Amino acid sequence: MQPGCLLVVCPACGARQPIVKPSSAERLKLLGAVGMLAAAFLGFYRFYRSGSPDEGKAYYYDLSGKKLFVGPHDSVPPIRGVIGDEVDGVRAIVISSSGDCNDAASRKIAYLETYAPELKRQIELRKGHEESAMDPVENPIRRGEAHQFILVKRPEEAEWHAMNTPEAQAILQIINTPGPDGRLPVVCIP
Repeated sequence: MQPGCLLVVCPACGARQPIVKPSSAERLKLLGAVGMLAAAFLGFYRFYRSGSPDEGKAYYYDLSGKKLFVGPHDSVPPIRGVIGDEVDGVRAIVISSSGDCNDAASRKIAYLETYAPELKRQIELRKGHEESAMDPVENPIRRGEAHQFILVKRPEEAEWHAMNTPEAQAILQIINTPGPDGRLPVVCIP
């Protein structure tokens, strides 16, 4: 038996077995592993809890007031705008040509997006909103058909285009078009 060991005797079987005390290096490794596990747990906890007041936000644009505003990401456009009582707040896809969304000079609205009334009603019904629950959807829109009911346009245009049309696809290309410096724009989230 080595010095610094404990001897354990099993009375039932009469066996003797030495137990080795961990060295200080082994203790340090064990403490490091426990510390890393605690740090990983804390990281997962902070990642999955919703602590930031700005989490789940999106840009919207008030069509009548011509004003950009921030609202809940899960809102189904059109929503009530910030000016007046009109339901004319549509989702705004905001990009930064410099790659820095904090640079107000490089930010602009790439395009606007809204849903046709049929799709909006169906989404709200599935989300459980009270006002739409009374009006059941007779002919539900299938997932593959939804692009026909998602409408996009440039901010300066009057006409909306269904997402599955060539006009809409041309509008969506703005987020994939490099700027004068050759860099792709970054989509900004509030």
